[in-house]
Amino acid sequence: MSRRRLTATEIDLDVLRQRALLVGTGIGTRDAEAAQASLDELALLVDTAGADPVELVLQRRDAPDPATYIGSGKAKELQELADTLDVDLVVFDDELTPAQQRNLEKLFKVDVVDRVALILDIFAQHARSQEGMVQVELAQLRYRLPRLRGRGLQLSQQGAGGGARGGLVGNRGPGETQLEVDRRRIQTRIARLERALDRLAKNRDTQRKSRRRSARSTIALVGYTNAGKSTLLNRVTDADVLVEDRLFSTLDPTTRQLRLPGGETILASDTVGFVQRLPHRLVESFQSTLEEVVDADLLVHVVDASFPEAEDQIDAVHKVLREIGADHVPELLVLNKADIASSGEVKLLLAVHPQAVVVSAVTGEGVSVLLDTLAARLRALAPIVEFLVPYERGDVVAALHREGEVLVEVHAEGGSRLRARLPAAAVTRFREFAVNPRA
Repeated sequence: MSRRRLTATEIDLDVLRQRALLVGTGIGTRDAEAAQASLDELALLVDTAGADPVELVLQRRDAPDPATYIGSGKAKELQELADTLDVDLVVFDDELTPAQQRNLEKLFKVDVVDRVALILDIFAQHARSQEGMVQVELAQLRYRLPRLRGRGLQLSQQGAGGGARGGLVGNRGPGETQLEVDRRRIQTRIARLERALDRLAKNRDTQRKSRRRSARSTIALVGYTNAGKSTLLNRVTDADVLVEDRLFSTLDPTTRQLRLPGGETILASDTVGFVQRLPHRLVESFQSTLEEVVDADLLVHVVDASFPEAEDQIDAVHKVLREIGADHVPELLVLNKADIASSGEVKLLLAVHPQAVVVSAVTGEGVSVLLDTLAARLRALAPIVEFLVPYERGDVVAALHREGEVLVEVHAEGGSRLRARLPAAAVTRFREFAVNPRA
């Protein structure tokens, strides 16, 4: 049965939850457990996207079949299974080539999507800000452009800035006669979105520069999707950020003030969660947003300590950080969900990461230790600078105590001599009183 895409205001109970057959191959890994874990994660992604996984099939292969990815025999077997299960959708855990996707759709006679398209669809459903919607639509169109052959695409259904929204069912275009028209329309739309994103990126860069001038240190919460970053930000800042037990519930970065135990105020930003094999197109499109991570003074890497493959998730986050050029930023590992993680799971993680802090963002357990550790780490990262402040400028001395950590203060000829750790931006503000900066 063909299905149409609903608008944001339509409700059709017949298509609210589609039935999906999930297929994994384990290509690229010799570890059967890792392949199964990836397929299980795909089931969570499918559920987040709005469909019901009714069957998971893992086929071990060394290399993809050029025509059908899984081989003609296995494809026919799965086609019969899909008919028996009456599925609306077949989802592959690996990226398919345009030719593989077309061949499989001809065989299954239902929509076939891969992991990349699925994640793009979830991002499209969750994007709220103008920048987020532009970023997602741009990634979707870059993905669809090489897949136009024989499919067409009715871009008239997409509104400016909101065209990325929609469900899992792919649009059916008018056919080959529209191919060139659709290709030009997509290319024109991509160019327009890139210009819009450049403007939004410049605005975001201006905001970042303004924050840097405020002399406050910045931290960015990073981690695997659903690790509890938003819950932790709410706990320490009363930010009231949307929290859902869903993958990718946070797409648009949120920045809030955070007051540390020593009295200094810093800026904390929540960021989009990562997953295994996060689509490169998405990383490219979200580059301006992810610069919040690159520019941070410290990364707070939140980990779901209750997840059995937590180490794999830590590795996946580190891989994305390397991809965006943020692997040089200092990191504090936070083992979250201590309220539901077993003591054995926590001990195993601490054995590998002894400097990590254990917390529960839900109950507040360990949060005071986290804040103390944050303050200490940020102070340790700040440069040590020596100042000579005239006695009549008591306001400057007070500001140095307020905005940094004064290590030494003595009365000398001509004024108070102080050695203090300060954020780099604060050093600039007090440059006229600096004697000599220290590393």
